[in-house]
Amino acid sequence: MQRLLFQPLKAVMGSPCLRLLIPGAAPRTQCGCSCGIRRPLRPGQYSTISEVALQPGRGTVSHPSKAAERVVGRWLLVCSGTVAGAVILGGVTRLTESGLSMVDWHLIKEMKPPTSQEEWEAEFQKYQQFPEFKILNHDMTLAEFKFIWYMEYSHRMWGRLVGLAYILPAAYFWRKGWLTRGLKGRVLALCGLVCFQGLLGWYMVKSGLAEKPDSHDIPRVSQYRLAAHLGSALVLYCVSLWTSLSLLLPQHKLPETRQLLRLRRFAHGTAGLVFLTALSGAFVAGLDAGLVYNSFPKMGESWIPEDLFTFSPLLRNVFENPTTVQFDHRILGITSVAAITALYFLSRRIPLPRRTKIAAVTLLALAYTQVGLGISTLLMYVPTPLAATHQSGSLAVLSVALWLMNELRRVPK
Repeated sequence: MQRLLFQPLKAVMGSPCLRLLIPGAAPRTQCGCSCGIRRPLRPGQYSTISEVALQPGRGTVSHPSKAAERVVGRWLLVCSGTVAGAVILGGVTRLTESGLSMVDWHLIKEMKPPTSQEEWEAEFQKYQQFPEFKILNHDMTLAEFKFIWYMEYSHRMWGRLVGLAYILPAAYFWRKGWLTRGLKGRVLALCGLVCFQGLLGWYMVKSGLAEKPDSHDIPRVSQYRLAAHLGSALVLYCVSLWTSLSLLLPQHKLPETRQLLRLRRFAHGTAGLVFLTALSGAFVAGLDAGLVYNSFPKMGESWIPEDLFTFSPLLRNVFENPTTVQFDHRILGITSVAAITALYFLSRRIPLPRRTKIAAVTLLALAYTQVGLGISTLLMYVPTPLAATHQSGSLAVLSVALWLMNELRRVPK
């Protein structure tokens, strides 16, 4: 009886076709059928279902390792640093009135600076044909021209370095499979924004090279284009820094209380206010609005100057009246500091991790330092070193505001 029962059962269990249905069973033959005949498998043919699942690209989705994520995070952190350098260098270029010294734009050709006396004189002669030399710098020497030319040249070459820092590693990481699906879209957007920045920079410079016979103002770039150029650079910086922090810093598992939700929303609003304050600085720089009222806290002899709304229509004053532009920048700066102070005291009412508390304290300290730098710059009639430090300080405040936002971000379920 045992022989009658167990021998057929043993034969069935030994069938290669049944082994296809049993994950842990190894086939006794190299065949995909139950005939028991041994024959080699054809290329692309698999003996078990589990072997099909283990093949690359068949039913499985590969995810970058933690080590790869850290490498990508460090790369984006370096990229955000190069963007910060470009913003600071661009601010110094504007403060030294060097931005209109190079009167043409070539992606490759202009990478080689003039070397001989003849080449420098030819470059200087091109500059002499444009309004800035005719109206503002008509007595400029060749040595003085070399200084402003090298300032603009440095800014342009740094911009090309930023482009390479984004595009070349992005192509490598993409090929290696170190970018997730969501990160691929973000990296593509960042690389596109870098290229757009270069074109927008030249579009901005062209506005200062154009002849304006009806204008009695000194030649300068359009404050609208300057704000667009700075704004896109700040977006590039913020997205790069946020992504790098998200990849590098371990996320806190904070309890989702009503107080935390309120703090998170307030942190987002404060960071947006800091961004808007930094962007308003482009209008201050574009209109030389830092030179119209060099007193604080009053503007001249009054709290609200008489020429605040002299332009018509009324909205033009916000973007074209130097007095209004400086007034708005003051109000935005004071409001930002008040918001950061309130954010700090809100954070103290909630039990937060040590790293998050450090971010809140650092943000508060940088905000008051930035106010001191701004007031000093104003009272001392905008000296270049101090004004450049003030501009750099706005990036520092924005960076720490993003860091604090990142610390408070919601843990995905």
